[in-house]
Amino acid sequence: MRARYTRGQNIFNIFNLVLLTLIALAMFLPFLNVIAQSFSTSDAIINGRVGLWPKEFTMINYQYVFSDQSIWRAFGVSVYITVLGTFINLAATSSLAYPVSRPEFVGRRYVVLMVLFTMVFTAPLIPNFILIKNVGLMNTLWALMIPGAISAFNFFVMRSFFMQIPPELIDSSRIDGCGELRIIYSIVLPLSKPVMASLGIFYAVGHWNAYMNALYYINKPSLWPLQVKLKKLFESDDISIDPASSVFSSLAHTSPEGIKMAVIIIATLPIIMVYPFLQRHFVQGMMVGSVKA
Repeated sequence: MRARYTRGQNIFNIFNLVLLTLIALAMFLPFLNVIAQSFSTSDAIINGRVGLWPKEFTMINYQYVFSDQSIWRAFGVSVYITVLGTFINLAATSSLAYPVSRPEFVGRRYVVLMVLFTMVFTAPLIPNFILIKNVGLMNTLWALMIPGAISAFNFFVMRSFFMQIPPELIDSSRIDGCGELRIIYSIVLPLSKPVMASLGIFYAVGHWNAYMNALYYINKPSLWPLQVKLKKLFESDDISIDPASSVFSSLAHTSPEGIKMAVIIIATLPIIMVYPFLQRHFVQGMMVGSVKA
């Protein structure tokens, strides 16, 4: 039976709908403008005639991007650190969160306090830089994955999820002769798909969008991720690659904005395409992981 709302509740629901619609439009309309510019000619962009729909539709901006090997190399680097980095994050976070979620783990309170301490006090940039340099991670992709292997916030979310696993299930597994590793990989992790999916999205988006650490720790252009490459493009209006066509050479100096917008779309699409497949687990994981702290 459909619930009946009072007049005040109806007004509140309408207000919420209007407010959330305006917020959604404020975030979505600029993205539409980026898409429109990526498919517009240089004259339309320079003259400011591009709104939410492409003017003088063209694919030349994307042809230019596809011809630049450095952009695709940066794209490959971003995919590599996102996939491997997310795997390292989930493995490290679950390996720490599971033991401290079990009541039989001695000293779990002190471990939790140490993790909580890192949420309040973070190391400054210079000590981090010295540490990365001394352990030999400079100019390596490991510098973008190892230092942030465990997020304190994600650790607490995963720990809260593990604490809701019935202890009787763990005890019965031990009685059947399962070791701790067998319990984790055969019982705990299969039950943790929702929280793994939700935290995996958090970690993956963080790796994909991160560029500050790459600027600090990587000096080799061949190891720059896509976000750093995009930043370099925005720092200069002169798009410097070796095109095979004189048309591309002219475009590089007259319409850098269209090329930048095309790179933005390419950098955004992977995350947008992955999220729908994990949305159900993402919502479920956030709901379950927030029930008990």
